[in-house]
Amino acid sequence: MIIDSHVHFGSILNFKLDKKTVLLAMEKYSVSKAIVSNCEGAEFDAQQNPIPEKEQIPMIVSAKKTIDFAKDNQGKIFAAIWVKPHLEQPSAELEYLLKVHQDIVKAIKVHPFHSAISFDSPEVESYVELAQLLELPVITHTAKDDFSACHHVYDIAKKYPDVKFVMAHMGLGTDNKEAIELCSKLPNLYADTAWVPIENAVEFIKKCGSEKLLFGSDMPIDGLDTYSENKWGQPSIYREYFKKLQTLISENDYEKLMWKNAENLFNL
Repeated sequence: MIIDSHVHFGSILNFKLDKKTVLLAMEKYSVSKAIVSNCEGAEFDAQQNPIPEKEQIPMIVSAKKTIDFAKDNQGKIFAAIWVKPHLEQPSAELEYLLKVHQDIVKAIKVHPFHSAISFDSPEVESYVELAQLLELPVITHTAKDDFSACHHVYDIAKKYPDVKFVMAHMGLGTDNKEAIELCSKLPNLYADTAWVPIENAVEFIKKCGSEKLLFGSDMPIDGLDTYSENKWGQPSIYREYFKKLQTLISENDYEKLMWKNAENLFNL
């Protein structure tokens, strides 16, 4: 079995990620379940310019789209609700929506870069408190930019020991060493493998334990065959996760990484 804990859909800016492509890729590459978030929750573009107001999608609308996708694909698609801490704060309507759909809503998703806000800001902390109330994990994009730096996640994870946090990407654009070191220090700090070389995944397992790493891919960022190749036809690193990684770690560790950890963390 494979569970992909880092999948997107939605259309905003340069992101044109179709739900049909997600489902076709899952079928083609035998991915049984996916945790998906709606990239229409982005508040700023890649140059940190605010997305024009007329193109902004209210968080509740984005959340409902994610929930509907999961509803239409029960047992296969599960929702991570992408929040908008720069422009919006948690509302009673959002809390109710997540509470009544906890069979399919499995996480809150934060993207500090596309919200132009640090993960340890008060605005994000409000969503961490909501996650704590609803007993949901928090998935956050981590990267080398100041907003997404791994140490911000560590600081909040230390403050909220009852909330489980997933460092998506283990610090995208870095050597992943800081993420590995920080995850080794806290029991509630996890990571995923999106764009992480397998040798760093192996290092994570050695230092942090195999129960804290989740398979994630950013699919379908490179289209239908994200799991196999990029947009230019070059082999994807996920080929190595599907084929080579099994020769580098134990069968038990491999199963934990590829599906068991996600099943446990997200209560699937």
